Formats: sequence, structure tokens, C-alpha cells
Amino acid sequence: MVYITSWDEFVERSVQLFRADPDSTRYVMKYRHCDGKLVLKVTDNKECLKFKTDQAQDAKKMEKLNNIFFTLMSRGPDGMVKF
Repeated sequence: MVYITSWDEFVERSVQLFRADPDSTRYVMKYRHCDGKLVLKVTDNKECLKFKTDQAQDAKKMEKLNNIFFTLMSRGPDGMVKF
């Protein structure tokens, strides 16, 4: 698994992955307090996208990504989402 270094690229590819197969796509967050690192992972069992950060300001970005996924899940994969 390779980590994506650009936040914008991670969000764009994650949304594309969800829209391609919404039934099997999963989104996982893992925070390790001892390391101060947050890891986000989006996978559909064929492709795995990961993003790792230790910056506190990225928590707001993570909240925005959560809202994007909640919108896609509630409106369907064809719902309009601005990021």
C-alpha cells in the first residue's frame, strides 16, 4: 500500500472509488495518540488508498471528507458533492 501525499488527490480518488462501487467501499480512520498520527484509508478490496498526517489542522480536512462521504451515502453515488 502506498500513501498518497496530496490531500486533494486523496479526496478526489476516494470519491471516484466510492462512486465506482458504493456497496463494497469502506472508509477507515485510525489515530495513534502515542505517535500523534492520523491514518485514513479507503478501500474496495481491489484498490487501497491511504493518507497519513501528523498535522492538527488536517482534522478539519478529515471532517470535510466525512461530510462528503455522508452526503454520497445518503444521496447516492451520483449526488452532487462539492469539495
